[in-house]
Order: sequence, then C-alpha cells, then structure tokens
Amino acid sequence: MSVDLNNMSKDELKKLIKDAEKALKTIESRRLTEAKKAAESAAKEYGFSLDELLGGQSKKGSKSAPKYKNPADASQTWTGKGRKPNWVNDALAEGKTMEDLKI
Repeated sequence: MSVDLNNMSKDELKKLIKDAEKALKTIESRRLTEAKKAAESAAKEYGFSLDELLGGQSKKGSKSAPKYKNPADASQTWTGKGRKPNWVNDALAEGKTMEDLKI
C-alpha cells in the first residue's frame, strides 16, 4: 500500500494517524488474547489453570475468591461480581442454573 503523504491535507494526515493508531491497538489486543489462550492451553495440558501457575496473579484487581467455574473449562472462573462472563451467559442459555456453576 503506497500513500502519497505529500499530497494529503493536514486533516487527512491526522485521520490517517488516528486510523493507524487504532489499527495498532486492535492488533495488540488480538495478539494479547491469542497469547493468553495459548498460555491457558499449555497450562491445561499439564493439568493446571493459568491462575494456578501465576499464583493468583492472572486476574488483575480481583480480590474476591471465585464462586463459579465454567463446567467446560475449569480455568475460567467468576467471582459473581460485575458483568457476567460470556461462558456464564452461554451456560444459562443451555438451561444450566447458577447453582450448577458453583465451585
């Protein structure tokens, strides 16, 4: 992709910079998610959750103990506070109850 920067207006250049910064953030976010999934998968191969390997440090800011776990993936837990994770919503949609998800 070749862009002639010399023929662009100031506003066009500012928009280009803004779009490029947004694209970089999206790429970084996607790579972070991929890295986390790979780490969780590697931990699971050895019978651990990522949280166990990191000594409880993988959930920044979470001071409460988890109360619920994903029956399909025990490494996914939730304290019951804040927004419900997607796996909780999916389990409820499948007919499970919150009681079924308790640890």
